[in-house]
Amino acid sequence: MRALIAAATGLAVALALTFTLTALGTPTGHTSPKPLLTTVPAHP
Repeated sequence: MRALIAAATGLAVALALTFTLTALGTPTGHTSPKPLLTTVPAHP
């Protein structure tokens, strides 16, 4: 019975966290203007 209560509590916490993050929405931000380096520079 304790395992069932623990599972139900964990599920409730997970759902509450999910709904909270969904309600907050995505954070505002922007991408970097500098491109990422995708190749390894040549060795000297």
